[in-house]
Amino acid sequence: MLKIGDKMPHFEVVNQDGKVVTSEELLGRKTIIYFYPKDNTRGCTAEACSLRDNHEALIAKGYNVIGVSKDSAASHRKFIDKYELPFTLLADTTTQMQQAFGVWGEKSMYGRKYMGTMRRTFIFDEAGILTEIIEKVDTKNHAAQILK
Repeated sequence: MLKIGDKMPHFEVVNQDGKVVTSEELLGRKTIIYFYPKDNTRGCTAEACSLRDNHEALIAKGYNVIGVSKDSAASHRKFIDKYELPFTLLADTTTQMQQAFGVWGEKSMYGRKYMGTMRRTFIFDEAGILTEIIEKVDTKNHAAQILK
């Protein structure tokens, strides 16, 4: 698990359009990287829409917003189009990026244990240094948690 002061882990993952995005490309801007379990589910949609509805305020504070899940690039494209999301979604289908950030782990639902994505948000400064981790994400008010 990353901790405050750590450097952004290296990654190379495709976005919703199949273009490779690397961690090095994100340097130079403050970056919000939020991990979520699945496109088009209730909580994940609420979280994405909170960030969408407050995107201008996030940009005004200098933030670049990046969402990450295990879903495919095609699934991300549909999710972006359906909800008019103005930010990039990365398709970490191998979970390599999630493992590097420490958000891929054992979860439990209805007594059944399985591996999945922990909902977590990481905020990096322009140099790629971690300045904040939001572990208890309020999906409906996530942008407010960041902008506080």
